[in-house]
Amino acid sequence: MLRIFIGVLGAVTALFPDKIVALFEKLVITNPSEGTLKEWVNPAIRSEGILVALISFLGGRSYVWMMNLTGAFGAVVLVFPNLYRKFATTLLYERPDAIEWNERFTTVVRSIGAVYVFLAAKMYRDRRKET
Repeated sequence: MLRIFIGVLGAVTALFPDKIVALFEKLVITNPSEGTLKEWVNPAIRSEGILVALISFLGGRSYVWMMNLTGAFGAVVLVFPNLYRKFATTLLYERPDAIEWNERFTTVVRSIGAVYVFLAAKMYRDRRKET
């Protein structure tokens, strides 16, 4: 069930990368209209969505690997949200200094990180139960 849900989220991300970015920016950036994404960002998000959907629907070892990677990323974001902010701003925006993150940033990003860690831990636990 979880695998299908993640696959559907990947498909939605692949179909609507600009809306996913707009939603994230609306939640955590004070001045989303000031930020100009680098031109490769939306195609990269679309590609990530396709990959997540494909891996989720196929399952197997690649899905386990993806969930482990997701958990590791989630742990970093959960523990070091400001490091993520600096890295993401520099990586994704043409003028990173123009981006103003709002006070909800840490809460939203840590929440996402916690969900990623939880999902990876659940996947790990479920795999161990099978053996």
